Amino acid sequence: MKKILLLEDDVNLNETIQEFLSEEGFEVHCAYDGKSAEEVMYEKSFDLFVLDVNVPSPNGFELLKHSRERGDTTPAIYITSLNSTKDLSKGFESGCDDYIRKPFSLEELLLRINNIFKRNFYHNPNERVKIDEHLSYDIRADEFLEDDKKLPLHNKEKLLLKLFLKHANEQISHEVIQEHLWSYEEEPSDAALRTYIKNLRKLIGKDRIVSIKRYGYKYA
Repeated sequence: MKKILLLEDDVNLNETIQEFLSEEGFEVHCAYDGKSAEEVMYEKSFDLFVLDVNVPSPNGFELLKHSRERGDTTPAIYITSLNSTKDLSKGFESGCDDYIRKPFSLEELLLRINNIFKRNFYHNPNERVKIDEHLSYDIRADEFLEDDKKLPLHNKEKLLLKLFLKHANEQISHEVIQEHLWSYEEEPSDAALRTYIKNLRKLIGKDRIVSIKRYGYKYA
């Protein structure tokens, strides 16, 4: 279950969002001011921050900026009524991944959250993730490399490789992999997944991707 920290000082809106996201299967921790949000950030780890900008000190911009300075790479979505280019620029400079402007529909917020979770490396200080002596993944360029030569990958093989790299040494279920590789408009395919796994094993080594019987896979 993905854990979300929700910072919103409007009590009614906070409760509405919390109830909606809980029904969608997320674990939501609520805060109503910047100070209490900052405290819970220290105490717990989250998969996503959803932060209102205009809250009692520290505001959403300051809160996320301080979090990034501490090395926290948790992705973040700002909730805001601000709409100027200057404010937008300030938000991204402070380390956010997306914006949603008030008023908004809960369905739009859910779409943005799910889109965030389909991404991979958040605010990683390194441009490349090393796989072995010769293989690496360039985060900035979104390329799979052998030394400095780009290797072609099917789009879903690329998504799968990034999922494995992000969750190295973790068991990943078939369900999580399917949700990551196929959109709601597509029909997941076990046969296609086995093909993607087979192709990746040829590139990075058979022993690097371990099959977990009746569960999923683990990249090690």
